[in-house]
Amino acid sequence: MVSRRGFVQGGAAAAGLALTRKAWGADAAAGTLEEVGYSQVEMREPRVLAQRANTHEVLMGLKVEDLVKPYRLMGGLDAPGNDIGGWYTYNADFNYKIWQKTGFCPGHAMGQWVSAMSRYYAATGDVTTRERVLAINRAYAESITTKFYEKTRFPAYTFDKLNCGLVDSAVFAKDPDAWKIMGATKAAVTPQLPGHVVQRGVNWRGALSKDESWTWDESYTLPENLYKAYSAGAGAEYRAMARQYLDDPEYFDLLAENEPAIAGKHAYSHVNAMSSAMQAYLVDGSEKHLRAAKNGFAMVKAQSFATGGWGPDEQLRMPGSDDLYTSLSKTHSGFETPCGAYGHMKLTRYLLRVTRDGSYGDSLERVLWNTVLGSLPLQSDGAAFYYQDVNFAGKRVYSTNVWPCCSGTLPQVAMDYGINSYFRERASANRPGSVWVSQYFASVLRWDEDGARMELEQVGEYPFADVVEMRVKASKPTRVALKLRVPAWSEGAEIRVNGKKVDAEPVLGFATVDRVWKSGDRVEMELPAKVRLEAISNGVADETLHPNVAAVVRGPLVLMAVMPSRVIAQPKVTREQALAAKRLSKTEWSVQTESGALRMVPYVEVGDAGYSTYLRLT
Repeated sequence: MVSRRGFVQGGAAAAGLALTRKAWGADAAAGTLEEVGYSQVEMREPRVLAQRANTHEVLMGLKVEDLVKPYRLMGGLDAPGNDIGGWYTYNADFNYKIWQKTGFCPGHAMGQWVSAMSRYYAATGDVTTRERVLAINRAYAESITTKFYEKTRFPAYTFDKLNCGLVDSAVFAKDPDAWKIMGATKAAVTPQLPGHVVQRGVNWRGALSKDESWTWDESYTLPENLYKAYSAGAGAEYRAMARQYLDDPEYFDLLAENEPAIAGKHAYSHVNAMSSAMQAYLVDGSEKHLRAAKNGFAMVKAQSFATGGWGPDEQLRMPGSDDLYTSLSKTHSGFETPCGAYGHMKLTRYLLRVTRDGSYGDSLERVLWNTVLGSLPLQSDGAAFYYQDVNFAGKRVYSTNVWPCCSGTLPQVAMDYGINSYFRERASANRPGSVWVSQYFASVLRWDEDGARMELEQVGEYPFADVVEMRVKASKPTRVALKLRVPAWSEGAEIRVNGKKVDAEPVLGFATVDRVWKSGDRVEMELPAKVRLEAISNGVADETLHPNVAAVVRGPLVLMAVMPSRVIAQPKVTREQALAAKRLSKTEWSVQTESGALRMVPYVEVGDAGYSTYLRLT
């Protein structure tokens, strides 16, 4: 088998700047791969299970009356319960200039927590979790007021999170009142929305804006969940509202023409906005928005760290700048990890489904293993992991703020590993049904195919081992095309079925094994991984201004140089020494230098040690 080479750049040719649509309401997704259901994937990877259990336990420990207290207090209603603190608690005197730790964005994460719990119920069938979702929604329904939105600096941001939670409540938790609650929420917030997309930093609220922080709302992220509400059956008004807030003139129109409109933008929210562009394509058939998302993602990827993370100090950069390099010594706020990873994984999932290009799966895998799966656990007091430290003197630490934005996204990330791993295409008259395997985790996918009950079990220790093994169960012999992602870094990849080598040339990074499967069939996929060096990017694909500042990478894993202390300088390392990294155990390597051995481990194994993502090579 020949390995896949090259990253397929975003940006298909299209005529004109004007918005072109197949038709309002056309089935743009006809050729799009289907997401699998949460209940169809049983995750068995220990790190994933630990993160899921941690976040779910914390969320289930929050009291309903405490969650709705900011909504009731700010709405002028009786507000029993306790303040949970941090960003989540209402503080009328919050002053962003001195950054008080309480009151920045009251009530912000409740919708995300409801979303995560709804997904948990869909995955596990846990009735207690569903009951908690319904209890929160009922309490919130009695707390909806326009006054709340008058008193928050983030009406659109909070509305977006609530939309997400209510859509997931309807779809996954089967809350019969979800759409009614969403309608009441929409009616309450609409007077406090601008009516059209507004950029960060623009004061559209007049006298209500108390200071600059009141211009930081993110109306440009609204369309994704509004489109999803429409698609799930909430009503046509949500589709109309989604179109109303598409960030076209200053963002998507420019990205569609491959203009670097991301430069200087708030990182997470503007990458997240690209998922709105994808929904505009999936629902409305807008080719312009698909181009914008593809081009925008290519720009973000080009200015990413070797870990896959991006946006040091929460800002996207101008292509060709030296900003990523200078950030290695100037900031410890390298990548807004849970939020950034959540936005990144959603976007790459959309793009993979539409383009069938495995490079998006490669990118998702890179971010997954080198950033968010190594997050510190969420704590019951709201202590949360926020930034991945990509500094030469890095360390994993909790945010100084409790219940920040990342406390909302980490529980959602923890639930989505399964749906990031597999996709399906149903059979047609001229081809069999297919299963696309994007991520290699210990897991089980269960589905029905042509009247047969099918099961695909992944076992093994990838990416710490170079072999992925899959076992098939089928209630009857059934033809299925198995599409296996072949990572771009893998040279000499090989697939064997029942011990026999299969000739399967990858197309856009996916190799196809099309056959009649029966119970007991085994697939082995060998993905040879070599140690390589990846220089710090200057924001242009395959370019660098600093070839001797590089990360040590093996397969999808960045190997972090473990440092005894942040204040101890890196030892001198040559390029040859770094490439000769010796494996000591499943998760540990060693680079021999003149001053001794330098321990190297993946991010998920760093623990409390200091580390450096990049080495200065001599």
